[in-house]
Amino acid sequence: MTSAIETRIDRRFAALKAENRPALVIFVTAGDPDTATSLDIVRALPAAGADIIELGMPFSDPMADGPAVQAAGIRALKAGQTMVRTLQMVRDFRKTDDETPIVLMGYYNPVYSYGVDRFLDDAKQAGVDGLIMVDMPPETDDELCIPAMARNISNIRLATPTTDDKRLPTVLNNTSGFVYYVSILGITGTAAPDTDRVGKAVERIKRHTDLPIAVGFGVKTAEQARLIGGNADGVVVGSAIVEAVRTSLDEAGRATEETVPAVARLVAELAGGVRAARS
Repeated sequence: MTSAIETRIDRRFAALKAENRPALVIFVTAGDPDTATSLDIVRALPAAGADIIELGMPFSDPMADGPAVQAAGIRALKAGQTMVRTLQMVRDFRKTDDETPIVLMGYYNPVYSYGVDRFLDDAKQAGVDGLIMVDMPPETDDELCIPAMARNISNIRLATPTTDDKRLPTVLNNTSGFVYYVSILGITGTAAPDTDRVGKAVERIKRHTDLPIAVGFGVKTAEQARLIGGNADGVVVGSAIVEAVRTSLDEAGRATEETVPAVARLVAELAGGVRAARS
């Protein structure tokens, strides 16, 4: 099953392919460190160089997230972030930007608690382009993936170093938008990717699909982004971004005048690496 209508994600990857460069995909946690500052961060990302935005849906038990993203989720939840507020952030972002793709990333429990049909309808109305649900394997597609795709919301699947050629067709079935290749085993942000192995993995996955391949987990620097972008269609950075948020906060954990600029500067550096990937 593939998306029947061209999405913002499809258009963005097509435009970048024409430019012969990979996408810079930036992950931030919705509501970190508070809803208003988080929206300001998201609004600043495209101008800083982000091509696609992944918006993390805070959850109290984020089993695939490393310490940095876990801490960001805790900050957001303590500040009162809810699914309603996350979807409103997307609506507010769309008031000034109708082109940058937004993908919601997270876990099924908050979606289930919100109500699947209600969530999908509200996400579509808000301007969400895709979903990455890290705890929903292909065997659960009927629960969320297929209903999402019926609303033309892309289902973006994770492939890992342990996803072999036998399993890969199952992973790719009902996948749309792009494939997210997890460059390391384990949780986010805890190790640096081996760029040679990542390159070979991307080539292997491309033999099975025409979808773009974006690589994440462990990418923190412009140089890593440049190296990975030589083979991949996209480079995903998350833990380094939420760490930039954390280190900008005051002693009480509140946003400062430096919070948004700190994130924007790091994104600009990463964008420079991505844009140098094939030069």
